[in-house]
Parts: sequence; structure tokens; C-alpha cells
Amino acid sequence: MNSRRTVSILLRGGNDFILTLATQVAALGGWRRSLLGFCLGVAAAGALPPSHALPLLVPAFAGLLWLIAAARSPWRAALSGWWFGFGHFLAACYWVGAALLTDPDKFAWVAIPAVLGLSAGLALFPALTALVVFLSRRTGFSRVLVFAIVWTVTEWLRGHVLSGFPMNLIGTSWTLSEGMIQIAAVTGVYGLSFVTILAAAAPALLSESRAATEGAEAPEVATNWRASAVMILVLAAIWIGGTIRLAVQPPTALEGVKLLIIQANIPQRLKWRGDARQESMEKHLRMTLAVSPDSFSHVIWPETAVPYDISNDSRLAAWLAAAVPEGGLLFTGALRRGGEPGEVPVLWNSLHAIDASGGLSATYDKQHLVPFGEYMPFRSIMSFAKLTHGNLDFSAGPGAQTLSLPGLPPFSPLICYEAIFPGQVTAGDSRPGWLLNITNDGWFGNTAGPYQHLQAARLRAVEEGLPLVRAANTGISAIIDPLGRYVGRLALGTEGVLQAALPGALGRTPYAAIGDWTMILVLIISLGIIFLCTFREKNSTV
Repeated sequence: MNSRRTVSILLRGGNDFILTLATQVAALGGWRRSLLGFCLGVAAAGALPPSHALPLLVPAFAGLLWLIAAARSPWRAALSGWWFGFGHFLAACYWVGAALLTDPDKFAWVAIPAVLGLSAGLALFPALTALVVFLSRRTGFSRVLVFAIVWTVTEWLRGHVLSGFPMNLIGTSWTLSEGMIQIAAVTGVYGLSFVTILAAAAPALLSESRAATEGAEAPEVATNWRASAVMILVLAAIWIGGTIRLAVQPPTALEGVKLLIIQANIPQRLKWRGDARQESMEKHLRMTLAVSPDSFSHVIWPETAVPYDISNDSRLAAWLAAAVPEGGLLFTGALRRGGEPGEVPVLWNSLHAIDASGGLSATYDKQHLVPFGEYMPFRSIMSFAKLTHGNLDFSAGPGAQTLSLPGLPPFSPLICYEAIFPGQVTAGDSRPGWLLNITNDGWFGNTAGPYQHLQAARLRAVEEGLPLVRAANTGISAIIDPLGRYVGRLALGTEGVLQAALPGALGRTPYAAIGDWTMILVLIISLGIIFLCTFREKNSTV
């Protein structure tokens, strides 16, 4: 038996198995169909950090395409997508409930409803994807392309609709590989999501070959296998290109900028307790003073490391100046109050830069506030307390800024989950030299949440070509170079200090220059391919 005949038999056997599987999926109805969609969504979540079980994406998205193709109506297609999304986001974002358990007496009762409600709402985006794919009536590779395009567009929408929640984009799954994430410098994480979905869903084509149903060898058997093979080669090319980029860009460090990051690991349940607030702040100071001042030039404390208003307390600022090395600065998160006397105060979640004299060199107010955590949406009709300390809602700052301070390259400050928004981490009018992210992930304990938050922030470094410095209360603190390589990091749930020089920035990346337009160009080319496929199909039937 010649090798070509052997390959043909193997392909036919693989096709037979996949066709049988697809047929069984198509035959499901009622609660079994919904359960399968739910389980496929859970499987897709397994590819996200920290698990990175990437092979699960193939059965997850191929199975979803089979469910969509077998749907008898647009409603059933959308419902299949919704159940997929519900399972996916329930498994991926379960850690949101942990934040509600930090004060169980007040919020434990709402933890499960909150996670279920969030997952149900986010599931509308996969439901929309499934609906559009069904209505497109495409077959073959065109259907896979439509699926990848619409999924990518709905990911983008998820990051912009209402307050936006671009957490756990599918492209984030590749953060286990430094080589794979380099493409984000061109297309952003959305482009990486597009390629990933395309590759994961391509095996669904293997169920569409007539060879398996007619019992004869047909060209489309090899063609459909070839489509999957091509997508594997595309992923391999991305990895090779990324690996080459890493090899030709060795790590660099700026002279004279030596950073000290403090990770005090303050439990969230103690963070705002009256008898522990002072101790928490003093712990940060003790940890700083325990390090030789000659070994660092700038010290960074995490979000709300100072649980008081520094801007209106000169004595407190002077006390904090003990942590500042000569000629350097202390960056710390703190509360800030404002407003006119006699009026309701205004509250901001802020980052301050304090010099050695106790003066405030710069202040940044957080712009992307967390709904229900820092403010209550629809406050006029909702009387629930927010998760963070106090009765006042936080106010949003003016937006992204580039701050310039002596002894440092200009930087873009980011507080907490502001770092998860692609294309929104720098001011449009000026390019910084690095990104500074302070956060408190103590809300989420030892769950997947802090790992997912770190990897989302890490992708911003690659997209922008800028180093990222991250100080997190309970971890994961890290210094990351502009290619996403770790210079150093501290483990989750540990107390410690991290010292390293600030990495140098790269030139402006394509993504930094034109943002999501690179992803839009990729989608337009894909639509062109769909048009050509449609044109060829029409001509072949004439």
C-alpha cells in the first residue's frame, strides 16, 4: 500500500469519527443540548489563565459551531450560544463572588446571585455571535470565518458596552508563551483572539465532507483536513515570528532608575478595619525602611496602601516622606476627598507621588471605576451598599494621563483593573516611557482572578511596547519588559519586596500607533475572503 493511499485511509477514518460525533451533537435536543453548550463553555474557560489548557478550545468551539449549524431556528442558535457563554463566564469569573465574601455579614447572601447574574449578562455576547453565524447561512470555511469575525467583534463590544469588561479575552489564553503574544504588538489582543478562534473552530469543517456520507473518496476530505493544518501552520508562524522578535530584542534597563515594590499582603478583611488601618500603613513603611536606601531610587506601594486622605493632611505626607530615598519618590495609592464646605464630599481612588520633603509631586485619579465595588449604578433606584469602605460613591477622574516627574521617564498611571482595557492605557496626546499599575487583588483571595488580572495587564506592555511596573497588595506584583518578559515578580499571597531597574521602552508599536484599526483591517480581509468564497460557490452552480 502506497503512502498516499495510507494517508487517504487515515483521513477517511478521522472524518468518519468526527462526522459521527457531529451527528450525535446535532441530534441532541432540550436540556441535553443546553447542558452540552454549558459544558463546552466551561471547557473553553479551561484555556484561560492560570490553567492554560489550550487543547480544550478545539472541542469547545468546534462543538459550538455544530450546535449552531444544527439549530432549527435563530432562537435555538442564540440559546445554544447563551448556554455556552453562561458556562464559560461562570467558570472564568467565579472569583467575582470572592469579593463579596470579604464582608460575609453584609454581602454573603448576594455572592451566588451576583456571579450568576454577571455570567448570564456576559453570555449575551456569545448568544449574539451564535445568532449572527446562524443567520449568515454560511457553510464550510466561510462559516468558520464568520464565527471568528463575529466572536472577535463581540469581544470588542464587551470591552466597551456600558462600563466595559474586557476580562478573559480568548487571546489571553496564549500568555503562557512569550513568543505567541508578540503578535499583540501589531493586532492587539483582539487579533490574537481572532486567530485563536479560527484555529480552534476549523476542525468543525471535518464533519462537512461528503466523503464520509457517500463512502467514496472525495477531494474535500483532504481539503478540510488541509484547512485545519493551515491554521496550525499560521499559529506556528506567529510563534516563530514572536520568538525571533524576542531573540533580537534583548532586555534593557535604564540607568539610575532602581525600583522597590512593596507587597505587604494585607488581608482584605483587615484592610479597612478601624484598629488595623494604621498598622497596615506602618507595615508598608517598615518594609520600605528595612531595605538599604542606596539600593533603590523610587518606591512603589499598592492601591490604597494609605487608607487616608494624604492631599489634605500635610503631617501624614511628612510622615510618609521617611520612605522616600534622597532625590527619589514614593508612589502610593490613597483616598482623596474634595468638594466645597457644606456640600456632599467628592471621593476619588488616587495615586500620589510624594517627594522627600513630603510634598505631592503629582496626583492621578482613577477613571475606570468598578460598578458595585466603587460606585452603585442606578443609585437613585438601588439602595445597596457598595463593596468598598464608606457610604460615598467614588468619582471618576478626567481620564488617561501622562505624568512627567524628575528622574523618571514620563509614565501612564493605571489603578486596579484600568490595566485590562486594550488601547486605553495611555493618553492619546503623549506617549509615556512606562506603565505604572497599582492594584489590590486581595478582594479575590487565592483564586484565578489575580492571575487573570496580571496576564491582561501584561498584554498591555506588549501592545504598547512599554514596560509595566505592577504593585499589588497581595500579589501578583511584577516588573515586565515591553515584550512581556518578567524582570521579576512576587508570588500571590506572599509578603515581600521586589527590586529591579526599570526596563527601557521600545519604539511605538503598530498597535500603539493605530490601535484597533489593525484588527479591523484583518477582519475586512476576512470578509473579502468570505465574499470570494460566495462568488465561487455561485459560479460553480451555474
